[in-house]
Amino acid sequence: MTPGPLSALLAHHRPLILDGAMGTELQRRGLNTGLPLWSARALTDSAEVVLQIHRDYLEAGADIITTNTFRTTARTFRRTGIIDRSEELTRRAVSLAHAARAFYPDRTILVAGSIAPLEDCYRPDLVPPDSSLQTEHTEQARRLADAGVDFILLETFGTVREATYACAAAQSTGKEVLLSLLCTPNDTLYSGESIEDAVSATLPLRPAGYSVNCVPARSIAFPLAELKRVLKKHGYSVEGPAHAKQGHHGGFCLAAYGNAGRPGEERSEELIEDIGAEEYGRLAKEWVQQGAQIVGGCCGTTPEHIAAVSRTYGGTTP
Repeated sequence: MTPGPLSALLAHHRPLILDGAMGTELQRRGLNTGLPLWSARALTDSAEVVLQIHRDYLEAGADIITTNTFRTTARTFRRTGIIDRSEELTRRAVSLAHAARAFYPDRTILVAGSIAPLEDCYRPDLVPPDSSLQTEHTEQARRLADAGVDFILLETFGTVREATYACAAAQSTGKEVLLSLLCTPNDTLYSGESIEDAVSATLPLRPAGYSVNCVPARSIAFPLAELKRVLKKHGYSVEGPAHAKQGHHGGFCLAAYGNAGRPGEERSEELIEDIGAEEYGRLAKEWVQQGAQIVGGCCGTTPEHIAAVSRTYGGTTP
C-alpha cells in the first residue's frame, strides 16, 4: 500500500497525540448516551456539542481526532427499531471532524474514521457470523472512506475473527488502517485469545500499525509490552518512527490509549474514574518509552487528560 497521511505524519520525531473519549465526554457534559445509540445519539440532536468536543481536544494538543462513528452502523439502528440513519449520521460525524479541523488551518491534523465491533465490545460471544462481519464492516469502511477520513481506526476489537474481517474491510478502501485491540490487563484479548494470534491473523492484511485501547491506564503497559514482543518476533521495529520490514511498504506504528478508570461495559452506568490528568500524562510517557508512537485517551479521558499528554511533548505537530 502507498504510504498515506498517517505514515507521513509519523515521520515526525515526537509521538503523535490522539484525542480522548467521545462517549463518556458527552455523558460528562450532560447528554443522553443511552444504548444502543450511545454516542451516536448526539449526532441527531446535539451536533454542536460533538463539534465542540473535537475542538476542545484540538485545543488540548491532539494531532488526530476520531470521528463519532463508534455506533453509527446500520446494525445499531436495527437494534433501536427506528428508521436507519446510519449513512446520514456517519457522514455527519465525519463532516463535524472536518469542521473542527478547519479552525486550525496552520496545523497538520488527521481525521481517523472509527469502526467498532458490531455488537457489545465486552461480549465476544455476540460476534456475528462471518458473512455479516464481511458485509457490514465493508459497508461502514466504505462510508467512512467516501466521506473523507484520512485513515481508519479499528478500535476495541476483542476477538481475532472480527478483527480480521474488519481489517480486511478497511484495507479494501485503500485507506491506511490502525488496528486497536481490546485486551485484559493480563495481556490477552477480551475473548481470551492471545495477542500473538491476533497479530498473526492480521499481519498479512498489512495494517499501518497496531494499538491497545480500553484498558485501565495503569495496566496498559502489560498488553502493550506483549504487543511489542509479538511484533518484534515477526521482524517489525517499534522503536520510534519506524518503517516495516522489507516487503511491507509504508510506515508502521505502535499506539496506546487507555481508560481513566475501570473500563465500563456497554451498559448505562457511568465509568468509575480514578486517574487524574497529570497522572495520565505520566503514564502516557511510559507508553512512549515502551515504543508507542501514538498516544491518546479512551473512556473517561477528557481534554484535560490530553492536554497533560501534550505538555509532555511540547506542543502540536506543525
